[in-house]
Amino acid sequence: MSLAAFISYLTYEKNYSPNTVKAYDKDIKGFTNFCIKEYDVKEIEKADYNLIRGWVVQMVTEGLSNRSVNRKVASLKAYYKFLLKIENIQVNPLAKHKALKTPTKIEVPFSEKEMELLLQKVHFEDGFEGDRDRLIIELLYATGIRRAELINLRLGDIELSQKTMKVLGKRNKERIVPLLDTTIYLFEIYLAERMKLKSVKDSDFVFLTKSGVKIYETLVYRIINGYFSKVSSKVKKSPHILRHTFATHLLNKGADLNSVKELLGHASLASTQVYTHNSIAELKKVHASAHPRSKK
Repeated sequence: MSLAAFISYLTYEKNYSPNTVKAYDKDIKGFTNFCIKEYDVKEIEKADYNLIRGWVVQMVTEGLSNRSVNRKVASLKAYYKFLLKIENIQVNPLAKHKALKTPTKIEVPFSEKEMELLLQKVHFEDGFEGDRDRLIIELLYATGIRRAELINLRLGDIELSQKTMKVLGKRNKERIVPLLDTTIYLFEIYLAERMKLKSVKDSDFVFLTKSGVKIYETLVYRIINGYFSKVSSKVKKSPHILRHTFATHLLNKGADLNSVKELLGHASLASTQVYTHNSIAELKKVHASAHPRSKK
């Protein structure tokens, strides 16, 4: 019963995405199964820290990465915080837990040359799907929006005359994102093709499949991965890398970190600073080549 209440809390009060809620549910049920199987403890509300440490050790022994272990433990910690809040427990057994060390994850963005090659040289088929794919790539690169934000974009959110777009981000936080003239031009082409679809079921949404339903996560990934495979040898080619590319290129050109934070819809600067690694590398090159004290 407590888990059901927690899932309801995440869904309706915290406004977490269905995928996030599903992950929390899976992690907590995984711990519950561990408690039953290894210790014959059926109520995880009664679990102590030593039992939780046993779970952590088992996950590490089974080869789970520290990052994955930390995520699962974070789900459990959030559950115990909820139980504390509704007074089902008196002490959070994970209150003083320290996360396992993880290596800094630096994702490599696409270069400006790769972006230019894709947007200027790669052929997009004439018609609805080609125009849609071209706009999706342009929009992700020109605005830095998340894949989920793109999928849930509605026609009413687009103000082409104002050159702006309303985006509904994480936890239902709205932000206004400016649109470039090139993006607006591609929007007009796509929307004209969209009107020619014979059957449209999800009429409120901007991006549709050719059968008239809202696009989905794996389709967006396939579009990005497929087109970028033509111009890039990078291992990871995903919508998130385009978001990373957007932020990195802006910072490389001297954009203010706070402005990039607002465009990305981040709650804190700490999230945005993840994208500064490559910008620092670029600054080092400029510094080394331009400073009088640098060895030529």
